[in-house]
Parts: sequence; structure tokens; C-alpha cells
Amino acid sequence: MRLSRVAAATVFLGFLFSTGAALAQSDDTAELGPSGQPVPVPSVKLIAPDDADTGFVRRFFGRIAARETVDLSFEVGGRLVQLPVVEGESYPVGTVVAELETDNFERAVARAELTLRQATRDQDRASRLAASNVASAVRAEDAQTARELAEVALNDARDALKDSVLRTPFDALVAARLAANFSNVEPGQPILRLHDMSEIRVQIDVPERLFQSGIPPEAITFTGEVAQRKDPVPLELIEFEAQTEAIGQTFLVTLRLPDLKISTLIPGASMTVTATVNGDYTPPGRPLPASALLLGADRSAKVMVFDPDSDDPDSGTLRLQDVTVISAAGTDLRVEGLDADAELVGAGLQMLSDGQKVRRYTGLTTGE
Repeated sequence: MRLSRVAAATVFLGFLFSTGAALAQSDDTAELGPSGQPVPVPSVKLIAPDDADTGFVRRFFGRIAARETVDLSFEVGGRLVQLPVVEGESYPVGTVVAELETDNFERAVARAELTLRQATRDQDRASRLAASNVASAVRAEDAQTARELAEVALNDARDALKDSVLRTPFDALVAARLAANFSNVEPGQPILRLHDMSEIRVQIDVPERLFQSGIPPEAITFTGEVAQRKDPVPLELIEFEAQTEAIGQTFLVTLRLPDLKISTLIPGASMTVTATVNGDYTPPGRPLPASALLLGADRSAKVMVFDPDSDDPDSGTLRLQDVTVISAAGTDLRVEGLDADAELVGAGLQMLSDGQKVRRYTGLTTGE
């Protein structure tokens, strides 16, 4: 029994010695927690320095729009007998897209022609009688007026007959049929909605603060992302509405696309528009998300700079640094006082401390 106790004490001392050696060895690489166990080195997501040549970049949700969208209607009323169009199809300029029953209009033209002939005969008779002093000159003038009115009535009847047929005023894409065939329509009632696709445009809503930032339009390069093309599509600024939207206080800006033969680029389709400001007009400072700033009670701002180890660039030490926060347009946070190559912690600064050892987050591992 005595030998077993000595052996047990020897084993226990050996265990303590080995544990102490292990703790002493790990003390160089990690801090110890309250339990005496090594604390794992935390991983942090870092923000790399921005490329100075990229400029000030903003992305907008854009909507494809036609150069013009119109609702076609008849200037006269009648029974619709022809509507030979298909929604979503394109038709060249001058194509007949709707037609009214023309019997009434043709009879109106015939009546107007007969009335004009009679008025012409009456004018000739009255002129001869006035020349021979048989009738007064006033009667001859009234006959001339009646003839001129008959000419106007004939022109109106012919215009009404012509207006009973609708033709496309441009190379048109049929957006919607707004009336049913064989129905009675009134003058001015919309029959078809057409898109003028001779020029494809994209519209974006720009916030007022960005719109009034003072950056000239020629200093901004616009590009659009189209699913059918690998490279971005260059866009050209065309116009903007000189009034804000009722909701959101934004300005509607219209851009023009190049001539792309893509069937899915129809009004209402979405497009991501990127606006890049020339480097000469890029606001000062470095843009940062709010999560990368540590704000004090005295309105001071600090960031945590990652200083990598010389032997392992994925491990390093954190360093608190004071910065100056600026916001030229009031829409983003930019800071001054950082080195050009400084890497910063992007989030979770409240859980970290100055001088703490961390490692760069490069993705989840099996241990995490």
C-alpha cells in the first residue's frame, strides 16, 4: 500500500509538471483565460485600402424605358373592325394597326361632294345675275360663302375617313391593346399603347443630396450591367426631370444605351447602373462603413489598424488610431488621417482592445 501511494504521488507531480510546461509553452502564443486555459486568437474581417484610381462609385437600380410611349386613339368614333396586332411584337412605321368601319365616313364624303357641287352652281348663277343687275351683290356674296363652307365640310369628311385608320407613327413595339375588336369606341379613347424603341433608355432615381453635390455631369461615367453581355455597357446622360419625386425626394435621371440587339431590353426591365466619378472630383478622405468606427462620448472617432507580423501576414496586432470623420455630400462616411496602405477592422470593434493579437479572417475552417 505504501509503494502505491508513492507511485501515485509521482504520477501526480509528473502530470502537474507536464501541464505547467504546456502552459508555459503556450504562453508565448496565446493569452490565458480565467481558467488558465489558452484563449484562442480571434479572427477579424479586414477592410483593404481602396484603389485611388477607382474614384467615387455609386450604384443605382435602373429601369429600361422607351424613347417615347404613346397611347394611340381615333379622332373620330365608330365601330372597331380591325385590330391586327399582337402584344410584344414590333411593327415598322406606317403599319395599319387599327381600323374603324368606314361606311358612314364614305357616305359623309359623298354628301359633302354633292353639297359642294350644288353650292358651286348656286354661286355661278348668283354671280351672273348680279352682273346683269337682276340680283343684288349681297346674294352673290352669300352664295360664295356657302360654297366655301361646303369646301370646308368636304375636307372635314375626307379627314374623318382618313382618321378611321390608325397607323404606327414610328417603328413601334406594341405594349398593350386597350380596346376590344368589334367594340364601339369614342373619339380620343385609347386603343393601343406603343413604345418607340428607336432609342433604348434607362432611368434611375438619384437622391437630392447626391444630385446637388456639385460634381459636374461630364465628370461622371455611367455604365450598366446587362445579363446578356459580359462587359458593362456604356451609358450616356440625356436629361433629368427638374423636379423631385413626391416620395423619396429624388430626381429622375435618364440615360441612353447604345444600339443593342437584345430582345429582352424592353420597358420595365431592370438594370444595375454604376456611376463612377473622375478621380479629380472624388471627395477627400477614405470611405468607411459606420461599423468600422469607434465613436467616443466626446464625438471623437477611432479606428483599429491591423499591423501584420513580419513572419506571418495573416496574424498581427491591433492598434487604435484617431481619425477625422468628414461627409462631403452627407450620404457616406469618409475619414482622414490614415496611411494609404492601412488595413482596418470592419466590424466588432467594441469586442476588441488596443494591442490585442488577432488573425486575418480568410474563411471558416474545420475548427470553427
